[in-house]
Amino acid sequence: MIETRWNADFIATILGVVFVAVGLLGFIPNPLVSDVGYFQVNAAHNFVHLITGALLLLSPYVGLPVLAIRALAIVYSAVAVMGFIAPDVASLDGAIAMNHADHWLHAVLAVVLLAIGFTKPMERSVTTAHM
Repeated sequence: MIETRWNADFIATILGVVFVAVGLLGFIPNPLVSDVGYFQVNAAHNFVHLITGALLLLSPYVGLPVLAIRALAIVYSAVAVMGFIAPDVASLDGAIAMNHADHWLHAVLAVVLLAIGFTKPMERSVTTAHM
């Protein structure tokens, strides 16, 4: 049986694109991700998504995709727990708009990111590992 390894560069890039897309989508009125959407966001929340996405997109180029994925997993775990037990702390006293759907999404993302970052061996791609 051949062991499949996660390619950290690819995963970080895909996650980065998703975070940037969600960050941009939050600025456009829509029923899913907006100030009145199912997932409540505001400009600060959108900028968090954009910055997170940019860091993930840059991480393969500076040789840190595995660290970026694992750090994001830890941060989302903390945000998810805080969202349920101390939502004011998680939202920085309302500076970052969040609702109950956001807390559940953060929890699911935390579980997925922890699984990706810590349970499977990850390696850098050969093409960017020696830049």
